[in-house]
Order: sequence, then C-alpha cells, then structure tokens
Amino acid sequence: MFFRHEFHYGHSHGPFFRKGDFKFVILELLKDKPHYGYEIIRELEERFQGMYTPSPGIVYPTLQYLEELGYLTSEAQEGKKVYTITEAGRKFLEEKSAGREEFKDRMKDWFESGVRHELRDLIHEMKRLGWLLRQYGRKVSVEKMRQAREVLAKASRDVEEILSK
Repeated sequence: MFFRHEFHYGHSHGPFFRKGDFKFVILELLKDKPHYGYEIIRELEERFQGMYTPSPGIVYPTLQYLEELGYLTSEAQEGKKVYTITEAGRKFLEEKSAGREEFKDRMKDWFESGVRHELRDLIHEMKRLGWLLRQYGRKVSVEKMRQAREVLAKASRDVEEILSK
C-alpha cells in the first residue's frame, strides 16, 4: 500500500510519498523475501490493488541507491538480478519505525476514503476511452478524429480545473 513520490490525492493531508518514503516501500517488501525488479513492480501493483504501478524508472534507481547505502545486496540468478535486504537495511527500518508508521497511516487514510473508489472508476472510464479509440480510430475520417481530439482536450482542461482547486 504505497504510492508514487509527490503524488497528491486531493486531501489536505499532503502527498503519499514524501521525500525518502519510497525506500521504505522497497525495504518493507524485501523484508519478507528476496525479489527481482519486475517482481517488485508487480507486487507493489498488487498491494496498491491496481491503483498504482511503479515505473522501472523509480524502482531501479531506488534499488541501486539502497544497495549503495548497504541496505540491499543483489546477485544474478537465472539472468535476473535478485535483491535481498541486509541486516543494515533491517536496522534502518527499525530505527525509522516512526516515519514508516506515519507513512502507513497516510496510506490507510487514503485507502479507506472514497477517493480510491472514485479514482478506480475514473481510471475505468479512461481505459474505456482507450478501447473506443482503438476500436474506431482506424475506421473514421480525419475530421471525426479531430473532433474527438478537441473534445478530449476540453475534457482534460475541465478535469485539471476541477482537480487543481
């Protein structure tokens, strides 16, 4: 149950990920068993119940950083780099338990709010729109595509106005 650095969710409580939070996410996950990079991504997507999938562009640099700090080790297994938490990493988690608990509380607050359900429904509508574009995109005229683009551009501006207030 963790979200992207600086992702704001519309509450006055602030962002899910504050500076340094994502390393807790990775260390907490590796505390139970070693994982390779894409396994970490899939596991976090599952923990977020499909609401967030961390990109390789955030996961791999974080893994490298944690390895440089001595909190993780990695070794190649079957052509994949497998990451394991070290004793120093476990000690770091222990020492920073207050920060971890604050982070977990922010996540719990969000997951128990209605925002999660509305966001899920909004994402569903966006996926449906993608399906419509794939379904009809090659079958319609340039003029219809231009009209659709204008509708989407206006919708994007309207959504931004709603969410940014």
